[in-house]
Amino acid sequence: MILMKLIFLVLIIISAVFYILYIWDFSLILLIVMISLPVIMFFSLLSVKLRSSVKFAVKSQCVAKNEEFNIQLCVENRSFFPVGKAEAIIEYSNIFNGCTNNIELHFPIQSKNVQRVTFRLSSGFCGRLKIRCAYISIYDPLRIFRMRIGKNITENIVVVPEGQNIDGIVTNTDCIESEGLVFSEHHSGDDPSEVFDLREYNPGDRLNRIHWKLSSKKDDFIVKEYSCPVDSPAVIFLDLCCHEKSELSLTLYDTMIELCVSVSRLFIENERIHSIVYYSNTEKKFAAREIDGPDALSAAICELILSLDESLYADEPSIYLDEPQERPLTSFTFITSTVSDALFSAVGDNIDADIKNIAVAVNDYDSFINKDQSSVNVIPVAVGRISASIRAIEL
Repeated sequence: MILMKLIFLVLIIISAVFYILYIWDFSLILLIVMISLPVIMFFSLLSVKLRSSVKFAVKSQCVAKNEEFNIQLCVENRSFFPVGKAEAIIEYSNIFNGCTNNIELHFPIQSKNVQRVTFRLSSGFCGRLKIRCAYISIYDPLRIFRMRIGKNITENIVVVPEGQNIDGIVTNTDCIESEGLVFSEHHSGDDPSEVFDLREYNPGDRLNRIHWKLSSKKDDFIVKEYSCPVDSPAVIFLDLCCHEKSELSLTLYDTMIELCVSVSRLFIENERIHSIVYYSNTEKKFAAREIDGPDALSAAICELILSLDESLYADEPSIYLDEPQERPLTSFTFITSTVSDALFSAVGDNIDADIKNIAVAVNDYDSFINKDQSSVNVIPVAVGRISASIRAIEL
């Protein structure tokens, strides 16, 4: 571009000398054309700059980890002048580590039209991808001038983990509210407040479950199967205070969130309604989301990741743990990346739950020192090895 400016400057000087030495009209016309061309190029490019808008277009703001997705850079040119060459610098980063990568796009822009440029991205870690158009450089047809449009246009994409299959035991206890019970649609249980099914008598069935009135009509013994409550109060607490601020923090955040999804899926597979608790930067407090199925889980994880800001600030979990509970819990699973004696005491003393787990995401499994805790199960979870680290967890 500098070379083109020098060439035009030389040509204008030559035209001026030619006009001085020769009195023909052609020399004057040539000088006027050589002076007018840069002026025309400048104002045509300025018109494009002033009458252009840039935005991103995405099909969905939530995508799965390791899945490629399309993003469109849309440049609307409302002027009468086309742009033969445009260069866009796209930056994208995961807020969990802030490492920025660049993409350079080259394309023309038609006049009175919308130019759509599609590119593909994927992420091997969950989190929030911040995609930013740093700028778009546009050039006039003669490449004399360059101007920038579309500065700092951003879009956020939530990358969610699919979760891993983990072996575990989901226990049913008596810690259930008597009002507003939710019962399993697929499994029977021992709650006599609602009948799950009726069937013929089998040897060994309890006599108190025989439906005597119906049996007298059928001339055969009919047995009642009771319902199984699934509204047991269970909580998964996700501690987003990642105290290891390094290049490894991305893997720790990824492991914690994927572990949360994996444990929640185990509850869902066993038809157990439960809650996920996390610190929401949007609400500036700890938020609890009830999970009763895969759709609720996906919505909660998307909301969780979108609530994070780039500072990754989260209140200390002690603020939540020190608050009095509304009711006792059947299961409390605390997911974190760091442990301390204060945490053990807070979970052990302040949480009224039949089963208490602390799952710790660690980069180095062998160096983790597991302290024996009588009332709390401490489970180290190696990065990228959730299924192997959690074996027969009890919830």
